[in-house]
Amino acid sequence: MSFTKEIARRRTFGIISHPDAGKTTLTEKLLLFGGAIQEAGAVKSHKIKKGATSDFMEIERQRGISVATSVLAFNYQNKKINILDTPGHKDFAEDTFRTLTAVDSVIVVIDVAKGVEEQTEKLVEVCRMRNIPMIVFINKLDREGKDAFDLLDEVEQKLGLKVCPLSFPIGMGYDFQGIYNLWEQNIRLFSEDNKQRISETLEFKDLAHSDLDKHIGEKAATTLREEIELVTEVYPNFDKQAYADGTLQPVFFGSALNNFGVKELLDCFIEIAPPPRPKASEERLVVPEEEKFSGFVFKIHANMDPKHRDRLAFIKIVSGTFKRNTPYLHVRHNKKLKFSSPNAFFAEKKEIVEESFPGDIVGLHDTGNFKIGDTLTEGEKIHFRGIPSFSPEHFRYINNADPMKSKQLAKGIDQLMDEGVAQLFVLEINNRKAIGTVGALQFEVIQYRLEHEYGASCSYENLNVHKACWVDPEDDTNDEYKEFLRVKSKFLARDKQEQLVYLADSMFSLQMTQQKYPSIRLHATSEF
Repeated sequence: MSFTKEIARRRTFGIISHPDAGKTTLTEKLLLFGGAIQEAGAVKSHKIKKGATSDFMEIERQRGISVATSVLAFNYQNKKINILDTPGHKDFAEDTFRTLTAVDSVIVVIDVAKGVEEQTEKLVEVCRMRNIPMIVFINKLDREGKDAFDLLDEVEQKLGLKVCPLSFPIGMGYDFQGIYNLWEQNIRLFSEDNKQRISETLEFKDLAHSDLDKHIGEKAATTLREEIELVTEVYPNFDKQAYADGTLQPVFFGSALNNFGVKELLDCFIEIAPPPRPKASEERLVVPEEEKFSGFVFKIHANMDPKHRDRLAFIKIVSGTFKRNTPYLHVRHNKKLKFSSPNAFFAEKKEIVEESFPGDIVGLHDTGNFKIGDTLTEGEKIHFRGIPSFSPEHFRYINNADPMKSKQLAKGIDQLMDEGVAQLFVLEINNRKAIGTVGALQFEVIQYRLEHEYGASCSYENLNVHKACWVDPEDDTNDEYKEFLRVKSKFLARDKQEQLVYLADSMFSLQMTQQKYPSIRLHATSEF
C-alpha cells in the first residue's frame, strides 16, 4: 500500500469524560467491534475476574479507575484505529492534557443521568482551544436519565458546542426501545437479553411507514416521528468540513455496557474523522505527507513490565515513516539513537513493528534519554510545542523513610517525574525535595509505585504553597531581579529542567510580588 494511502487510513483519537461516564467501557466495546478482543471486561465489577483490557496498572484494578493513558490499536473496515484512553479523574488531568496533543480527533462521553460534569468542561475547553474535531456520545441510555433535548441543550450551553444529532433514542430508561440512526436512516431495537451480542437493525427510510408502529408500538412511533421532525428543524444538517474545523459536533446516543449504539458511532467515526493532521513546530508547520520522519514524545511510562525495569517513551509520528533499526536525531541531546524493538500496542500486549506511519503511536524502550515533549527527526532540528507542565495545586516535602534505600528512592523519583506523574522542585535554600501534583490522589500513586516498583519507601510532610510560578526576568542582571532573588530566597526552587520557580505561599503574596517586581514575569506553565 502506498505511503499516502497508509496515512489516509489512520484514525488516531482520544476518549475523554468525567470519571464514571463509561469511557473505559466504551473503549472496550470499540475493541470488541473491531474484533480486537473476544469478550469485554467490566471495569467496575469486582465479581468479574476479567478486568478491563486498558487498565493494566495494579492500582487501577484495585480502584476501578484509569490512572494512566493507555494506547490501543486495531483494524476495522480497512482503517487502522489508534485509541488513547485517558484518565477521567481530575487528579490525573495533566496526563490527559498531554495526550490531547497527540490525537487528531476526540470522542466526548457524557452520562445520561448526570449530564455535563465539571471535568468534561475543562477537557472540552482544551479541545476547543486546539480546534480538535469532537463527537459526543451520550451513554447509559438504559438507565433513567435526562430528556434527550435537555441533554443536547446542556451540551450546547455548558460546553459551548454546536451539536448535530446523528442518532436519537426511542424512549429512555425503562421505556428505552432502541435508537433511530439519522446517519444511516435505520432503527436498531434494544433487548435486554443480548448484552454481549449485537442487536438486529431495521432499515427505515420513511418514518411514516406503518411497520414502525408494529415494531415499537403506536405511542412510541408517534413520539419518535415528532422528535425526529423537531431534530431536523432545530439542529443544523451535518457538515463534514464544519466538523473537521471543530465548529460542529455530531451527537450519538447509546449504552456502551450493552453494546448499544457503539457500532453506529464507530461506523460514522471512521467515515468522518480526520486522518493525521499537520502539527505546528516552533520552526514551521509539519505535514504528515512529508517524506522525512518526525515525531514527539507525549508520554513516558516506567515499568510497563515489572519483571524488567523498562521505560517506554510513547511517540506520536507526525510525518514520514518510522523504521526499525534506523538512526534518528534526538533534537534536545543532538545525538543519533536507533531502536531495535519499537512497539505497537494492544493494552499491555506489545508487538515489535518494522515500520510505522503518521498517526501511529510507537513505544520506544528508553534508558533515560527522553523527557516529555522531546522531538525525534531524520536530522532536521525542529521543536514541537504545546506540551507544557502546568502549575501544580498540591505540594508536599518528600522524605526518605528507609535510609538503606536512598539510591532506589532517588532513581524512582527521577523516573516517575520524567513520566510526568508529578513535578519535582528542589528548594534553593536547603536543597530539600518537594513534589507538586495536580491532584492529591497522585501522592498515593507515587508512594504505591515507589514501594512496588522500586522497593523504596517515602513519607510526606506538608508544605504550604499556593501556586508554583516559573520565573521569567526581563533582565537577569538588573538590581530588581537581584533583590527579588535575595528577598524571596526561601520561596525559590528549581524544577527538573533547572528552571527557576517561585513557590508563592498565598494568592496575596503572589499579587504583591508581581506589583513589587514588575519587570519579572511569573508564568503558570513551563512553556513561555
